[in-house]
Amino acid sequence: MSDTHSTMTRGVRLAVDVGRARVGLAASDPDGIMAHPVKTLRRDLNGSGGDQRYIYSVARDREATVVYVGDPINLHGQSTASTADAEDYAQGLADTLAASAECAHVQVFLVDERLSTVLASQSLHQAGRSARSQRSVIDQAAAVEILEHALTVEKRDGQRAGRRVVPAPEQATEGQS
Repeated sequence: MSDTHSTMTRGVRLAVDVGRARVGLAASDPDGIMAHPVKTLRRDLNGSGGDQRYIYSVARDREATVVYVGDPINLHGQSTASTADAEDYAQGLADTLAASAECAHVQVFLVDERLSTVLASQSLHQAGRSARSQRSVIDQAAAVEILEHALTVEKRDGQRAGRRVVPAPEQATEGQS
């Protein structure tokens, strides 16, 4: 924590909750005060990258500075069956962003998402949403929880939450010739 500072860097932050079928997306305002849901995307499992391209376009259009991807570790801090999937997704997203001159500056971090879906479900239930009606928004609500956690860490520690995902070297230089 030798790099800490008392103020947060200004810029929109995005958060992604990666699921097997859907991907939730949330964003903050440029001052990092509030997280809000953006969209639930169908997970692109056929390799065409449609969901990651959409996240790229949101990062570009909103001039995002960072994307937090939920890291689904268990309550004991250990990897789960979904951890490798989230890591692969984060790596693909980091590579996609780095390959573009417009988004090469956007950093990707894996951040602890323990209980994010549980907290999101509880919040939706308290707002009067039934379990069945939550299905369409639970992923973006979980992304909001991930982003709120990351914003809290940034405010408290003065640095980005989680661990940085470094783009593959060949991807990082490809779009900058």
